[in-house]
Amino acid sequence: MTSAKTTTESRSVVSRNPTDPGDVVVRVDAAGTWATVEAAERGREAQRGWLAAGAGARSAALGHTAQLIEAAADELTELVVREVGKPIAEARAEIARTVAVLRFYAQLPYDATGAVHEPAGGAGLLLTRRRPYGVAGLITPWNFPFAIPVWKAAPALAAGNAVVLKPAPEATACALRLGELFRRALPGDVFTVVPGGPSEGNALVSAVDVVSFTGSTAVGGAVVRAATARGIPVQAEMGGLNAALVLPDADPARAAAHIAGAVAGYAGQKCTATSRVIAVGAALEPLREALSEALRAIPAMAPSSPDAVCGPLISRDARDRARDSYRDAQVLVGGRTPDLPGWYAEPTLVENLPPEHPLLHEEVFGPVAALLSAADLPEAIRMSNGVPHGLVTSVHTADLDTALRGLDALDTGMIRVNAPTTGVDFHLPFGGAKASGHGPREQGRGALDFYTSTRTYTLLPAGGGA
Repeated sequence: MTSAKTTTESRSVVSRNPTDPGDVVVRVDAAGTWATVEAAERGREAQRGWLAAGAGARSAALGHTAQLIEAAADELTELVVREVGKPIAEARAEIARTVAVLRFYAQLPYDATGAVHEPAGGAGLLLTRRRPYGVAGLITPWNFPFAIPVWKAAPALAAGNAVVLKPAPEATACALRLGELFRRALPGDVFTVVPGGPSEGNALVSAVDVVSFTGSTAVGGAVVRAATARGIPVQAEMGGLNAALVLPDADPARAAAHIAGAVAGYAGQKCTATSRVIAVGAALEPLREALSEALRAIPAMAPSSPDAVCGPLISRDARDRARDSYRDAQVLVGGRTPDLPGWYAEPTLVENLPPEHPLLHEEVFGPVAALLSAADLPEAIRMSNGVPHGLVTSVHTADLDTALRGLDALDTGMIRVNAPTTGVDFHLPFGGAKASGHGPREQGRGALDFYTSTRTYTLLPAGGGA
């Protein structure tokens, strides 16, 4: 796909600064189909030695990578700001989280890889043991250019797999720099980056042994179908259309602060961003006022500013989609294009949308949210559930009993009470339901299960007796 942000010219990948589209961050040749397949084949050869090196070597290598990233934190933060327009405070936090993720998984090669069981009868041993698949293919988005590749790669590597990463073109420079740091700590060909677009993504799925994808619902569905046709494990984290439910007993100012940050933070370019705000009963009027005030206090500004919360969108096309998404809606806040170089949109809140309006059914991936009303909590839950996606819901209330009664009726993979929809605890499972996710959850200790297969061993005495 060609946009003002990323173009393919003679099979080259060009990544541009979204605050200054004339600033080319990197221009590299796309890897191509054959080079992508060859990267997987080299990874398969290297994986044998990587596994044989043992838990200690894998732990040390992941820990060393964490040290290298931490030492380069200032440089990497600046690269994230420049290439994908992430506000500098959030970019700095992403690099810190990347280091923490690596240190978490650096301990997991020492975890038990199976269990010992008693046989049903007679002497002997029954064992289960998890073993790596071989080569993990990772297809990652641009919005978290270090954290998402690492929270996929770290458990795959800890379990003994090799990794081939195909990043989004818009984050090519970040991925290449990440690859350099990994290669300083890992044996050759255990971690490889293949820049490119759909051709490289398709080739990767055709060549690896297990696939993890994060991106759009449409592309994720194609990845799932291709991997399933090959009979290999696949995990896909896709879009969100997340709701914040605000009950009448909630503190409107506090709820509004959480919601405004989740609408406007990083210009809404997170799968966990809030795009629907459902006020229950008497919460509507005070919430409308508080949320409007909170969003007015978050102007779009250059991501290099220490006060930036809402920076640019990734491309002209993304900016135009955000601006077009609230057409025919009543705008409460925002709705204008800031007079800034690059691709900016004001945080925008709208209301009085007809039920069929696209904003209520399709992910925008921009700083736009719709304010809706529900008569009671059961109606709010039906509204929250009535969309194709099911990633995360936030519930704002002072009554924990009420919250607990409603939690099990929500059909999202994550539910956050008195907290924004955004925010990830990397040591816990992450993922969504319905069109938001396919396959096992990411992150936490359970991620090791996805990158391994379980084998059952039966060991009997050679003599056949006790």
